[in-house]
Amino acid sequence: MNMIWMLLLISGTAVMLFTNPDGILKAMLDGATGAVGLAMQLVAMYAFWLGFFALLERTGAAGLIAKILRPLIRFLFKDIDEKTEKFISMNMSANLLGLGNASTPMGIGAINAMNDGKKAFATTNMIMLAVISATSLQLIPSTVISMRIAHGSTDPTAFLLPCIVSTVSSTVIGILSVKLLSRALGREPKTRRGREKRAKTGGRPLPLGDK
Repeated sequence: MNMIWMLLLISGTAVMLFTNPDGILKAMLDGATGAVGLAMQLVAMYAFWLGFFALLERTGAAGLIAKILRPLIRFLFKDIDEKTEKFISMNMSANLLGLGNASTPMGIGAINAMNDGKKAFATTNMIMLAVISATSLQLIPSTVISMRIAHGSTDPTAFLLPCIVSTVSSTVIGILSVKLLSRALGREPKTRRGREKRAKTGGRPLPLGDK
């Protein structure tokens, strides 16, 4: 993919240099200026939310959020510890606020907590977290709203209802797909006894007779 983008950039630049050299220089300068300006406008929002999450972690409020979300997290993720729960709860909270980039460190922390270094494959829990993060259920899409405000939108929240409907739909479909496929492929035990045996094996798929 990097090679494709590089070829497109080089070929487009070469054509513009011969057909409209003034235009390419203006486009480059305008693009660079716009990118820097937008980045600076978004810095304040991300600084606030990242600082907010840091305060939640230091004051112990992150643990409270984890407890509130525990029933949902326990339903979606099987056999995880409290540390992993906390990372997942913060990841989900950031996604709900539309802070996709801010949720990435918590998602990486959750994946690392799930991986004990002995697994050579992605577990169902890891796949579930990746799907939830990718579908990104958003109740307050802060990043998009900020970008619309930065570009002078007269109604920056006009897309809010369609955004909520689409992200809820994609998240529900993603979760159901993971659940159904994990059972169809024999990766998720159907009974409590099977889950206990699964936990003892370190999350490895069980033989069909042990479910």
